[in-house]
Amino acid sequence: MRRADPSLAGLLAVLLVPLLLAPPALAQSAGQSAGPAAEPLPLELNKLEPIQGGGCRVYLVASNPDAREIDPLRIDLVVFGTDEVISRRLAIDLGPLPPHKTAVRLFDLAGQSCEGIGHMLVNDVLACGPARDAATPVDSVVPRAACLDRLAPSSRTRAKLTK
Repeated sequence: MRRADPSLAGLLAVLLVPLLLAPPALAQSAGQSAGPAAEPLPLELNKLEPIQGGGCRVYLVASNPDAREIDPLRIDLVVFGTDEVISRRLAIDLGPLPPHKTAVRLFDLAGQSCEGIGHMLVNDVLACGPARDAATPVDSVVPRAACLDRLAPSSRTRAKLTK
């Protein structure tokens, strides 16, 4: 009977040990990072204000809990009437959001009464910074889906803000 080569035994040990430890590693690769989860990005529908001509001024409050500026941050926003029928679809720029800062962003909906707004839906994130350029490392670019997941919509008005 032949004896196993000691170098072969060592190689098998090196190959088998990671396989025994694979379940925790697979859990991390499935989206459970070893580090702390990214903080939510609060986005609040704060106020709906009637303006002359029958329009509505919309006030959004966006907060950046991160240590880095978020720029760009652009959302696809769909406005629904009180009858739940889509009234408008808009691209809204929320960025730049400086680090550890809360900012108010406002926009007008001409011809749309505030009373006629039932709710607003963040349909998607169109852009989420930092923007990719030659000086930006690839690993620091944030996927749009990650920004959408982090958005935490709320409302202080009778109209809801959802995602």
